[in-house]
Amino acid sequence: MEWNIFAAIGRVFISFMAAVGRITKFTVVSLRHCIIPPFYLSLFLRQLMNIGYYSLPVVGMTALFTGMVLALQIYDGSSRFNAESAVPTIVVIGLTRELSPVLSGLMVAGRVGAAIAAEIGTMRVTEQIDALATLSTNPFKYLVTPRILAAVITLPFLVLLGDIIGVAGGFLVATESLGFNPGNYLTNTFEFLQVRDVVSGLIKAAVFGFIVALMGCYHGFHSVGGAQGVGKATTNAVVSSFVLILISDYFLTVMLTVQP
Repeated sequence: MEWNIFAAIGRVFISFMAAVGRITKFTVVSLRHCIIPPFYLSLFLRQLMNIGYYSLPVVGMTALFTGMVLALQIYDGSSRFNAESAVPTIVVIGLTRELSPVLSGLMVAGRVGAAIAAEIGTMRVTEQIDALATLSTNPFKYLVTPRILAAVITLPFLVLLGDIIGVAGGFLVATESLGFNPGNYLTNTFEFLQVRDVVSGLIKAAVFGFIVALMGCYHGFHSVGGAQGVGKATTNAVVSSFVLILISDYFLTVMLTVQP
């Protein structure tokens, strides 16, 4: 019985390392094709629309209500220490550095990552990817490269827009419900906001966009078993994107934050 337990642990470990190896190989090949021509411009522009433009409503709504809730919660906590004046500063720093990139990444992963995995997975199980190779069309160039480049480019713009909408939501709640003076609120917001706060959030957004597109393409490419396999690939793409976004967020925060 004891040896069976160790054997089971070993099988899990070997399976995990094999998956890491497959993902690493897929990542290296994808990055190589992202920098080596030819490129399919029309497919890239289409993915810009699918990933960027069509994600604007969900990202905007998320940012708006996050900024509004953040202002309420910070006001409630800071009022216990007579530090209500810190509300605009904490709202803008919290949004630009952390909440806007992470929440935007998660929302895009749920909307775009699932769609990418489902689309490519369907092409895999119906042998359309094999047909591309037969027609001398590189599947990575045709399917992976446009999606990765579009996600890396568009997500920072979505996050920047989310920063603006989130700060506007906090401003609206603070001035209309909490009694803040509009001029003082805006002064405190921009006085303590630094360029590196915004830039760090945009760098995170680019990395999160790469993760979302990569996981969607990877799980779609490796889906098997018909409709059930496509459903499993879609689920795995979203879950793995969520987990990797949260893990990478910690390490990016450590690298981008100035340590004392």
